[in-house]
Amino acid sequence: MTLDRRSFLAGTAGLIALGSCKLPAAEGLDEFSFVIVSDTHLGRQDSRTPERQWKAAIAEINEAPGDFALHLGDVVDQGREPQYPLYAELRKTLKKPIHEVPGNHDPVALFEKHIAAPIDRSFDHAGVRFVLFNNAHTDSHLGFITPEQIAWLDKQFAEAAEKKLKIVVGCHVPIHKNSPPDRAWYVKPEEGQTAFYELLDRHADRFLAVFHGHFHNGIRGWRDHKNVVEVLCPSICYNQNRNLELALKAGKTDGFFVEELRPGYVLVTLGQGKLTLRYKPLGAEQHGEYAAEWTA
Repeated sequence: MTLDRRSFLAGTAGLIALGSCKLPAAEGLDEFSFVIVSDTHLGRQDSRTPERQWKAAIAEINEAPGDFALHLGDVVDQGREPQYPLYAELRKTLKKPIHEVPGNHDPVALFEKHIAAPIDRSFDHAGVRFVLFNNAHTDSHLGFITPEQIAWLDKQFAEAAEKKLKIVVGCHVPIHKNSPPDRAWYVKPEEGQTAFYELLDRHADRFLAVFHGHFHNGIRGWRDHKNVVEVLCPSICYNQNRNLELALKAGKTDGFFVEELRPGYVLVTLGQGKLTLRYKPLGAEQHGEYAAEWTA
């Protein structure tokens, strides 16, 4: 049985909610929802645990509200090629469309062979253009955006403007600068961050959010650039870093953080002037809630 959104949010155990944030660019959008997963790391340390967790996530997502799913990278661990066909087989059991980008564990050639080609691509849904691109190196935790990608992104954003579409971006490595207690992995200014933010500035009136994976912690994010929400999403495989909440409370770092480190995924609701993110730990038995609200 497929649950409607209200029943799912009321009845699924272990739902931890990050409260709605006011999002002026989302005004006029009819409300819809989707799911974000990341960092499945199939084949990690020859363990079957990531495979079991991805299967469990698929079963839950099939019952959850949401028109589609985004996967924000590190589909497999250490580029282990035999894991890609396994991922592809399991993906067939997912009852929603899913759109993936590679992470730093996903060699481009293998990703294109087994998952999706071209990697940098977009799709339109419910008044929003979702723009997905690869910004991860397999030999570094830092990210990049090439001049060619900047030109492609510029074209995508311009087309969205012509069609009066809002914009959501998805990639693996965060673009926002961060430092400990964060991982300090991001796209540095000279590697494309400056050029990306220049594009964002030109289209800020229709930019909604930028979603990333990579960090393996709770929902972590910022809203200090043109009111655009930049969000790091948790891993289905494992999460860590318990120091962020203490640092935030002590005023030693910025942004927001949901300290929930069980493997899980994010339920996203967008429209009617707001963005709502809800953390769903896999197989959790207890409800919990964390709420934060930003003013425009």
